[in-house]
Amino acid sequence: MSHNISSDKKIFGFSPNVFYTGVVSFLTDTSSKMVYSVMPMFLLSIGASKTSLSLIEGIAESTASLLKAFSGYWSDKIGKNKPFMLFGYGVSALIMPLYAFVINPMNVLVLRFIERVGKGVRTAPRDSLVAGSVEKNETGKSFGLHKAMDNSGAILGPLLAFLILSVKPNNFRFIFLLAGIPGILGILVLIFGIKEAKKDKESLLQKFKFRDYPKRFYLFLVIIFIFTLGNSTDALLIVKANEVGVKVTFIPLVYLISSVVSVLLAIPFGSISDKIGREKLLIFGFLIYTIVYFGFGATSHIYMIVALFALYGIYSASTDGIQKALVSDLVDKNKKGTGLGMYNALLGITLLPASLIAGLLYDKVNSSVPFYFGALTALLSAVLMVIFVATKPKKDLSV
Repeated sequence: MSHNISSDKKIFGFSPNVFYTGVVSFLTDTSSKMVYSVMPMFLLSIGASKTSLSLIEGIAESTASLLKAFSGYWSDKIGKNKPFMLFGYGVSALIMPLYAFVINPMNVLVLRFIERVGKGVRTAPRDSLVAGSVEKNETGKSFGLHKAMDNSGAILGPLLAFLILSVKPNNFRFIFLLAGIPGILGILVLIFGIKEAKKDKESLLQKFKFRDYPKRFYLFLVIIFIFTLGNSTDALLIVKANEVGVKVTFIPLVYLISSVVSVLLAIPFGSISDKIGREKLLIFGFLIYTIVYFGFGATSHIYMIVALFALYGIYSASTDGIQKALVSDLVDKNKKGTGLGMYNALLGITLLPASLIAGLLYDKVNSSVPFYFGALTALLSAVLMVIFVATKPKKDLSV
């Protein structure tokens, strides 16, 4: 494996590659969340309609998701991850400040699409680099760090945007220009801080064959598909919070609660998964999600909504990084990029029908039904995960 990386001096108990990848994600997320936390307001100010926004967003996300599978496979084939990361993060860093110069919504959509392509290209190779840079018993902890750094950027970005807006009201273009700075810092960290995880030439992936991946990997993807069908866009949670009476000004702060909780718990949960097994933690996470979505469907109290957003952070910390770590466990080491790419692609592609189902249920039936639907798919996924554990071959039980 990548012994040359693991034997490097650790930073805060993490391999340098894992740590610096986390820093790159933190800076890039700070940059992108500065932009996207104000983008809806900016778009409305230049004459966009809500319908066109959601449709394009869905198409852009799905395209990026398909790219994740290809870039993961390609990085396994050539045995390199860093070039894909440089291209992907580079695209994001360049796009953010360009939003300052757009004239109409179509310009935004083109830039958004290019930026999503960058994300699609970098995601699976980056996850593969993280998986290939850790010692055997620290995969969960390492993906936990990545999740925590990512979410820290998701907290800092909107806060910076709101600070700028409070000094310069409605000056969205100034925010977009400043957002370029953390993005460029991220590229510098990537160039100078991250080393390629070495792979033996003989072990490189030659051809993609479905049968080369274990049945349990596909079984896990089926469970993730069912779960994701009920895991619609977080925008619905925000809409619901607003309907219940949370004022628009406070919505970003309410939403930040879940990010803060997730940051605090991501690394501890990752370490727990390394000790007790990923599956048990995922069952816990799916059950928390069931409670959260059932609560969103049933409640009409502001305090309850705030509590549910905090619980949502617990769900996030106990699933996102853990799912990637489990995929990494299930797949051979020369196929990690492809396996993680297939997983990421499935997530992204399923988000389109998931959001469509939720939107239709919200509009045509009532505002509680999409949440009950999400609670049901999460509960079903938890049950399937219990079966997944029960049918685990004996020799696997130490993983």
